[in-house]
Amino acid sequence: MLPAGSTIGILGGGQLGRMMAMSALQLGYKVIGFAPEGDNVAAEACGDFVTADWDDTAALSDFAARCDVVTWEFENVPLGTVAALPQTLLPCPARALEVAQDRLNEKAFAADHGGTPAPYARVDSAADFEAALTRIGTPGILKTARDGYDGKGQWRVRSSLEASGVHFPGVTCIYEGFVTYETEFSVILVRSISGDVRFWDSTANLHDGGMLTQSLLPAGDRVEAQVGEARALAAKIADALGYVGVLTLEFFATRDGPVFNEMAPRVHNSGHWTIEGAATSQFENHIRAICGLPLGGTATRFESIDMRNIVGDDALNAHAILAEPGEPHLHLYGKREAREGRKMGHVTRVGHALR
Repeated sequence: MLPAGSTIGILGGGQLGRMMAMSALQLGYKVIGFAPEGDNVAAEACGDFVTADWDDTAALSDFAARCDVVTWEFENVPLGTVAALPQTLLPCPARALEVAQDRLNEKAFAADHGGTPAPYARVDSAADFEAALTRIGTPGILKTARDGYDGKGQWRVRSSLEASGVHFPGVTCIYEGFVTYETEFSVILVRSISGDVRFWDSTANLHDGGMLTQSLLPAGDRVEAQVGEARALAAKIADALGYVGVLTLEFFATRDGPVFNEMAPRVHNSGHWTIEGAATSQFENHIRAICGLPLGGTATRFESIDMRNIVGDDALNAHAILAEPGEPHLHLYGKREAREGRKMGHVTRVGHALR
């Protein structure tokens, strides 16, 4: 159990790191961040922040010497960066990053543990892409196997005619067949160092252009009927990885059961509602887990919850939301530039409190 006053190191400088740091401060910890040059909004919530390249071994060594435990706020931290740190500082094995950083690896990993992914094929060339189109058909989606998020590095193929306009980008990709589904949903769990696992309620998630726009509770009958099976897979994966902290798996709710989409070994956008809406937020429970503290309860506190992302220029007048009905809880991330498609904050509205 890490005592108050100890130092938590966070790899990454985005809004997830910012909210993790705020929870760490609440629990009496110090926080040091580490990330390359950029709009590192997490720095505002950290006692110190190291701005250096991921492969700067001297900077990493100095960072590690000042930390009692280290975690990450996004899944694309280079594996070499994590390997350069003393492994005793990492409560969660880097294997979780290794699996999640490659879409082909994560699909195979989920399938090996009993999950059902969408039909998919590895694509290393234009010829592979043609073969995948023939075997899996359309509609489908071509994605880079590594990197890319919120719809980036993805090309939708709605028909064989449209496929002629989609060209292999020159890096290893995955081609996935579309799944007919009622809604998408998340399973978010927290796992302690001792292996205790707790789940938050699963939200129905709405997307636009590959980016999450809204998460809703209740999630609907279809999700409720399938969440048990999805949780079983998530727990099995967490145990197999020896995972510590918050882990997220995303699913499609179909007529034939939950179809695995992807995993994120970190706190997740679809869990932002837990700040106001759950007994303990995903951010606080992540800090509790990596520090060896008792986990907090995950029960939902309200009859209904509506979390929406604030994207791009919508952030410029976001404070007007506070005058709207529905008890809005506004979170702005402090980003300097409101670019199109960039998450600038979120707002959570809650219904009547559960008794």
